Amino acid sequence: MADFLILALLGGLGVAAIAGPLGSFVVWRRMAYFGDTLAHSALLGVSLGFLFDINLNLAVIACCVLLALTLVSLQRQHLVATDTLLGIMAHSSLSLGLVAIALIDDIRVDLMAYLFGDLLAVTPEDLYWIYGGGILVAVLLHKLWEPLLAITINEELAQVEGVPVTAVRLSLMLLIAVIIAVAMKIVGILLITSLLIIPAAAARRLSKTPEQMAIGAGVLGCTAIALGLALSYQWDTPAGPSVVVVAMLEFLLIYSWPQRQAA
Repeated sequence: MADFLILALLGGLGVAAIAGPLGSFVVWRRMAYFGDTLAHSALLGVSLGFLFDINLNLAVIACCVLLALTLVSLQRQHLVATDTLLGIMAHSSLSLGLVAIALIDDIRVDLMAYLFGDLLAVTPEDLYWIYGGGILVAVLLHKLWEPLLAITINEELAQVEGVPVTAVRLSLMLLIAVIIAVAMKIVGILLITSLLIIPAAAARRLSKTPEQMAIGAGVLGCTAIALGLALSYQWDTPAGPSVVVVAMLEFLLIYSWPQRQAA
């Protein structure tokens, strides 16, 4: 197997393995639109990274974290509904990123690679970011697992029991921001949320416990990466969208399979 295929496979598996468990909380807490908003802001991070000549991964993480903090602050003020606020921030940040890139004269940027991913262009340096960020998110997710489950089930009850609800909710947003930054190279800004949501939604039907769903989502995500990469290599299709198509087929297959009725 060519070296670039091995790098692509390793990079994709690293992202999918941690995106599955984190995506479970996105599904449980109905945060899909929030994930889209963070993903759209990633392009603004890319443009700022080029503008100030800093590492793109750091720029994207910083931009996503800033957006998450801004969102939490605005939510507390109850100025507008959350979905309206997310819509404004998502499209505004994406548009700002596109305008900023257009204003950079001495740099040519392949927007398609950032919007739809370029899995086959993963480099060894990208793997350091993917696995470094993935391990960091996995460790923090393990430590926050019980508080996250508590606020997912009932925030008011969790607060009564002493769980710092606002801090835990913000931590989840920051973890999603890190995953979006490291996954940008794999499936692209416009498709990142699908890698978080589709495997988790598919695993939900097969699982009886939160832990089973988290593990199942990771397995289904890794399978989508491997089969999507094979599909892309065989038929010369875009790698990122091919992964999402395979994930969608997994979802359709699982939900079309009749469930056994309990006796």
